[in-house]
Amino acid sequence: MFTADDHRHMARALRLARNGLYTTDPNPRVGCVIVRNGEIVGEGWHRKAGEPHAERIALAAAGERARGATAYVTLEPCSHHGRTPPCADALVEAGVARVVAAMEDPNPLVSGRGLARLREAGIEARAGLMAVEAEALNPGFVKRMRHGLPWVRCKLAMSLDGRTAMASGESAWITGEDARRDVQRLRARSSAIVTGIGTVLADDPSLNVRLEAGELPGVENPEYLRQPVRVVLDSALRIPESARLLSLPGEVWLFHAHVDEEKAARLGQREGVTVVRLEVGLDLPLVLRELARREINEVLIEAGPTLAGAALRAGVIDELVIYMAPHLMGHAARGLFHLPGLEKMDQRIPLRIDDIRAVGRDWRILARP
Repeated sequence: MFTADDHRHMARALRLARNGLYTTDPNPRVGCVIVRNGEIVGEGWHRKAGEPHAERIALAAAGERARGATAYVTLEPCSHHGRTPPCADALVEAGVARVVAAMEDPNPLVSGRGLARLREAGIEARAGLMAVEAEALNPGFVKRMRHGLPWVRCKLAMSLDGRTAMASGESAWITGEDARRDVQRLRARSSAIVTGIGTVLADDPSLNVRLEAGELPGVENPEYLRQPVRVVLDSALRIPESARLLSLPGEVWLFHAHVDEEKAARLGQREGVTVVRLEVGLDLPLVLRELARREINEVLIEAGPTLAGAALRAGVIDELVIYMAPHLMGHAARGLFHLPGLEKMDQRIPLRIDDIRAVGRDWRILARP
């Protein structure tokens, strides 16, 4: 049985882990609290891939006081050499008496081995305390490890009557400044932003994070600011070489199924641009598996009704983030999803609404298919 104190300290570890929401990718967000005789003697969270893990930061803060203490960590301590040495070994060397993990590592190659390493050293090691909360902090990492797919959010903005653009294509701006700033935070936590060539041709978007250090929790150091990979699905490789996103800092991946070797080579020579050819075409599940293979945890789809509708029909969307503005755009304006073939009530696509809240003058709806 876990005690009330166990819950309290694990809740603290989860709050610490959340400080890495925007910086740890592709690693999971992890927090650690070390407690001895009821007193927190060390704590920390993982900040960036390649830097020390949460356990090592907390142990360094605790020093000799870690001996005989309990370590609360939001993810099973690693038992393998990756970018950094195993954390399970560090806990053993520090002489902790007990380790409580919120959840086991979802990676099937390592799951349970960290806990086993601790038990072999005579340390009491258990997992399962606030596991639901720990998984919710790392939906993309967990899904990638368990299923070989990233967690997919689809972001949409609409009027009260469900319209995303005027018939002419004009769409700036449907929502207010607060909602657009909220979208920046969504982008900042994402591993990749996915859009279609139609959106690039129509809007010439930047699809980058336009926030400074200090505007995101846990990102006080400018070195921790990162840009998500911008992924364009462009089957015929129609992207203009003057497209704005090709000239901005950060990585751009162009997925295509075209045979224009000359244009593909020319684009691939540009700094930060990777051209990926999929011989079987741009099948969405296949694209997402390729993104997961490239260590993409969380995908944010920002696209028009055609790609958004295709993703919904393909069943690849885990979460819809819909911003609804308090105005009407009329029946001739463009709709939220392109979903041909829905003609009867029993063909409707059911959604579960998880949250509705005001964001400035607009409303944000979180829903799941």
